[in-house]
Amino acid sequence: MFSNRLIFKTSLDDEVFYLKDTILVNFKHSRNGVSSSELNAGVHENYKSVFNQHLTQEKIDYLENHDVLEYLINECDSLNVDSRYSTGLITLAQMNNVSIVTKSFKSVEVTAISTAGVRTNASRAGDTSSYWQENGEYHFGTINSIILINVCLNEKALMEAFMTATEAKTVALNNLRVPSQYSNGYATGTGTDGVCIFSNTDSKDLLTNAGKHSKLGELIGKAVIESVTKATGKQVWITKNSQSNVLVRLNRYSLDINDFYDNLDCDKDYFIRCLQKEMKKQDNVAVTSSVLNLIDEVNDNLIDKNEALALANSLIKENCNSHPIKILLEYWINYFIR
Repeated sequence: MFSNRLIFKTSLDDEVFYLKDTILVNFKHSRNGVSSSELNAGVHENYKSVFNQHLTQEKIDYLENHDVLEYLINECDSLNVDSRYSTGLITLAQMNNVSIVTKSFKSVEVTAISTAGVRTNASRAGDTSSYWQENGEYHFGTINSIILINVCLNEKALMEAFMTATEAKTVALNNLRVPSQYSNGYATGTGTDGVCIFSNTDSKDLLTNAGKHSKLGELIGKAVIESVTKATGKQVWITKNSQSNVLVRLNRYSLDINDFYDNLDCDKDYFIRCLQKEMKKQDNVAVTSSVLNLIDEVNDNLIDKNEALALANSLIKENCNSHPIKILLEYWINYFIR
């Protein structure tokens, strides 16, 4: 898709380059910002560049015996940028699947540059952990977003922008109904996401609020939602179309499907052929979504189990005309509500 070249310029002439396995942004104006990277983490007043890098197997092998911060500093040298004024994110996502989205209102402009790999590492805040950190154990990012704002933000507004961007990422995943790989809930991100946000300190226009009620917050939210959505589709092929599928929806509440097939009272091959014809029909997806929502409500202690069970059975009886879908839904209900 790209080959060591300039792929985007902001209205401030910040240059976005694709350099082999790296997206590099060189700033043309003074930038303050906030970064979740191990390199110059937190809030800093003078960033000159930022990068997002795909980890090849060779680099992963190298990192097994080396410090992440040391690695990022070395990468700055390779990219010919000053590590004192740079920050960087790393991920397994491919850089040719980057998505760049700009939103503007009057003189305010927000650009979100995202990569997203959410299939195997997707998780929900509060899920059972998959590791604990001890003795500097290394982990890599999956959904990475670099956000460029053309006006000036103070430290408080930068932190609000960080919160807004994080919530927007969750909205993008929720809109796609991306399941957590560690629970039955929807993912709110991955276990190792990265965010970097920068504002233009050369601007005389100082904005002091980036929350959801502000126009700046709206622009950040819309840019991040769109860029993460597009990047997710490019990297892992999760789209609204791919998610409109009965089996994909049911997979969030995982169980051993072999038990289901072992107790099936019809020919398995015939059942699967029928299911393949029915699983993408909108009415079947809608009924499935409604039944799963009732299971969610029971798990969250919002609806009485008996009431949910009666309503779920009624939904299937009155609204599902597909035999294989009906059999599947009844199995899920009996497993997760009874």
